[in-house]
Amino acid sequence: MSLVTDRPAPSAPQQHTEGGRAAARRARSRHRARKPAPLAGRYIGYVLYFVGAGLISGAVVHHPLDPARYTKIAIIGVLVFLAATVVNEFLLATERPALPRAILVIAASLLLSFGIGMLSGGLQHFQDFPDRGAVLVPLGITVSFIAFVLKDAQSSWRRVFGPMGLAVLLTAAVSFFGLRAVADGLGESSGESGHSHGDGTETSDEHATKEEPPAADTGSATPETSASTDAEAGRTEDGHSH
Repeated sequence: MSLVTDRPAPSAPQQHTEGGRAAARRARSRHRARKPAPLAGRYIGYVLYFVGAGLISGAVVHHPLDPARYTKIAIIGVLVFLAATVVNEFLLATERPALPRAILVIAASLLLSFGIGMLSGGLQHFQDFPDRGAVLVPLGITVSFIAFVLKDAQSSWRRVFGPMGLAVLLTAAVSFFGLRAVADGLGESSGESGHSHGDGTETSDEHATKEEPPAADTGSATPETSASTDAEAGRTEDGHSH
């Protein structure tokens, strides 16, 4: 009787183990049953990325031409890029980040948009704005790399100061000095051609101005000449001409 009475009942540990296995099976089934993001959502997310970066790149390069106009374009580009970040990183993501991580992703995405905008805009309009492009391209390389490291969930911010960060810094420095030399060459050639074009335009305008008065004088003298001719003809008929 004592042996039967002192035997422990193993029912509770078995129930706990079975409950944990059931929860794990349900979690795996939910993970397998989750459908991928729809094609329309993925397409809209990437389109918003590139449209936002394009607007920012154009605004950054052309800002000195019309600051008020291109500031508005830059703000619109930032909003579009942030909308793309929300769609891709939160709505379509399989795992949504926590609040601190979400704030970091949004801030890094904003910085990344300006970095990509400076890089693409500086390259695209380098011939139009060589001095500005020589600064925007290396700055865009550096800013975009830092922003991407901060945004990437698989990387640590310490990677900015690692070998890859050193390589990016050297690339930015080489691009700055190289593009600066090219910009100086373009500035000299464009300055000579612009000066000669301006001289030719002024010369043609001067000729046009100088040629107009003689034409007006000829027209105004025509009645006087005809009148004198008629007078001389009358004197000849009267016999008073010498």
